[in-house]
Amino acid sequence: MKIVLLDALTFGNTDLSGFNTLGKVEVFQTTSNEQTLSRITNTDVIVTNKVVITKEHMQNALNLKLICVAATGMNNVDLQAANELNIEVKNVAGYSTDSVIQHTFSMLFYLMGHSRYYDEVVKDGTYSRSPIFTDVSKPFFEIKGKKWGIIGLGSIGRGVANIACAFGAEVFYYSTSGVNRTQDFKRQNLDEMLRECDIITIHAPLNDKTNNLLDYEQLLTCKDGAIILNLGRGGIINEDAIVKIIDEKNIYFGLDVLTKEPMVENHPFLSVKNKENLYITPHIAWTSVEARDKLIALTIKNIKSLN
Repeated sequence: MKIVLLDALTFGNTDLSGFNTLGKVEVFQTTSNEQTLSRITNTDVIVTNKVVITKEHMQNALNLKLICVAATGMNNVDLQAANELNIEVKNVAGYSTDSVIQHTFSMLFYLMGHSRYYDEVVKDGTYSRSPIFTDVSKPFFEIKGKKWGIIGLGSIGRGVANIACAFGAEVFYYSTSGVNRTQDFKRQNLDEMLRECDIITIHAPLNDKTNNLLDYEQLLTCKDGAIILNLGRGGIINEDAIVKIIDEKNIYFGLDVLTKEPMVENHPFLSVKNKENLYITPHIAWTSVEARDKLIALTIKNIKSLN
């Protein structure tokens, strides 16, 4: 069996040797759209994270039996074409749940605790010149007693909710599909959540109902000092709206996902004046060492199921 990994750079230094027990393996660190066809022509199994696989690709890969998406979302594969051509497509779900939950709190603590400021005030020598032993110039607050709104109450959202409760927050949720029902947490409509919650975290997929879910007018209604974290998908919050409002109102934003990734050069985010109110990480919430190990192990399991 011939297996091709199209974008192994995504996995960093994760051990990929397990694939070698399954057949002949060819590993490419990255693959452009122009290179995809030539690299999959004679393969039995494709492993892709973000490389797009189209109907044309599948029609020309005559030996192709399985496309393994080393991720949860499968929007980079033409699923209808795969079904028509009798090619299996398998993804991996749940591998990064704990990693994303952890990063949610990492982002929150960074913003809520003014970590950037306090780190710099020590390292630039300011603290050494302080007349007192502490620095209370940037007040921070406790999670206990705060209202925490969650947009998207799947496994990640529910995990965040449980930990938020452990900290003493009052947790609310907004169902983007309108389907989710639970007695564990209080349900709110979006307007109420934006008006009332101190912390709002997003763990929803991007679709017609969530695209630009939070735009300028919605963000204007948020509480002073509110913290909004997007660990779902870029596009759920309008980026132009963030750029505008962050210099007009005291709102904090933590973003692990952007509309276009990697971030475009000279993105307006880089020019905001209120830089302390904006924290961006390069889509890393899913990438703990444990999550990547689990992702590869489950992808290998998917290939084994073909035999």
